[in-house]
Amino acid sequence: MWMICKKEWRQFFSSLTGYIALIIFLLLNGLLFFVFPDTSLLDFGYASLDNFFRLAPWVLLFLVPTITMRSLSDEYKAGTFELLKVMPLTPFQIVWGKFFGALLVILLALIPTIIYAVSIQLLSAVGGIDVGSTIGSYIGLFMLGAAFTAAGICTSSFTNNTVVAFITSAFACFILFFGFEAASKLPVFANGPDYYIEMLGINMHYTSISKGVVDIRDVIYFAGLIIVFLLITQKNIAKR
Repeated sequence: MWMICKKEWRQFFSSLTGYIALIIFLLLNGLLFFVFPDTSLLDFGYASLDNFFRLAPWVLLFLVPTITMRSLSDEYKAGTFELLKVMPLTPFQIVWGKFFGALLVILLALIPTIIYAVSIQLLSAVGGIDVGSTIGSYIGLFMLGAAFTAAGICTSSFTNNTVVAFITSAFACFILFFGFEAASKLPVFANGPDYYIEMLGINMHYTSISKGVVDIRDVIYFAGLIIVFLLITQKNIAKR
């Protein structure tokens, strides 16, 4: 499994695409949170990273599909998937190796954003940021990235076209993050199953963790979502 993980890591940084994706992610975050007036953290007037954690999922919605779109689709297209099949590897090891490899890249992208918290803390005149809430928000953001990664690898296992894999992955992540919440607000679901429909989406659980209280129910939700997507991927590549 760790051999696949290292292979995935090397593959992402084997071309300029990987570096460009990370640079654009960090540059976009920098512009959004320090330059653009409507979203700048410096214009809030108080020490808070709420705006960052509210907008970061939308940036991840495009970054994660960029990372995962080649996970399996490139293997099919290049014919290297046949090599994986003859190696002493189970579908479980292949899928989870690719998942952890992509997740390490997501973690690498998130680590530099800690400078935002440090900057706001240093610039704060009184008090400072809510440390508990900030830690909870980073945990939620990491879990969100992990769920998006699992969804991206799953969609990549259905096609040998990386563009199709990117589009379907971005769409799946959008539905998971915003679709269920939007559907729950429809009048037809009012005062009925609206709460339960919203619970199926990621945003409700992400928002809950971002408050600084890591509820075991939210952790179970993210873990279950990841496992479901990866199990689908395992069954899909086993058929091949």
